[in-house]
Amino acid sequence: MTLPFFPPTDSPGPDFARLLGRVGLQPVVPQGDGASLAPHATTIVALRYVDGVVMAGDRRATAGTDIAHRGVEKVFPADRHSGVAIAGSAGMAIEMVKLFQVQLEHYEKINGNALSLEGKANQLAQMIRSHLPMAMQGFVIVPLFAGYDTRRHVGRIFTYDATGGRYEETDFNATGSGGRDARLTIKLGWNPDMERAAAIELAVQALYEAADEDSATGGPDVVRGIYPTVATITESGYTAVTVEEVAERFAALVQRRSESAGGNVP
Repeated sequence: MTLPFFPPTDSPGPDFARLLGRVGLQPVVPQGDGASLAPHATTIVALRYVDGVVMAGDRRATAGTDIAHRGVEKVFPADRHSGVAIAGSAGMAIEMVKLFQVQLEHYEKINGNALSLEGKANQLAQMIRSHLPMAMQGFVIVPLFAGYDTRRHVGRIFTYDATGGRYEETDFNATGSGGRDARLTIKLGWNPDMERAAAIELAVQALYEAADEDSATGGPDVVRGIYPTVATITESGYTAVTVEEVAERFAALVQRRSESAGGNVP
């Protein structure tokens, strides 16, 4: 493929998705009733704390009642100051995230400055809306988007529905098959003055509780060394929390539960 050129009067502008369509490279998705066979990502959470936002997701992908994958990544950086977590049809969601990342990078290179956090949230909403025909066939993508707003100097969280509807959450949210249990856990433990350590611990606890109630949500796998993906987004940017720190948080949580239950972890 050669590099496409457009005259100034017919430029596709900073929209990378539109550029792909202009050169005939729109992704082709097989049609048919295969939604039940496609791996699905499950539980993801996001919550605000004093310095920004914590995002986290379990690592299990399911295909019906089977575990399709034990180590799927569900939390990704969108750009320097934002991140996106995926739930729903895993393969399509990951491809959407990749396109979203390129879209934001393309916009910044063309315009010389990054898109506002509000603009990034709107761009993702448009991509989800364009996916609606596949969502109607069962390949639903429902992400969480969060970031640090460098203009307002605060962390912000956005949720979506399958039609591309975009909604800003004030403090926290969780979605996926274990989202209800995760949200309840965060609701009971969240406060606006949480520091980084407490926010990460609460996100880890929310996924632990979701895994305890929902078979599609994966808990910590000590034998394989598989733990949920956790990241923070602050004024300094997107930072992945190390596996070692996440493992320590889980170990402390299990220890507390074991002690409170007299040695029997609930």
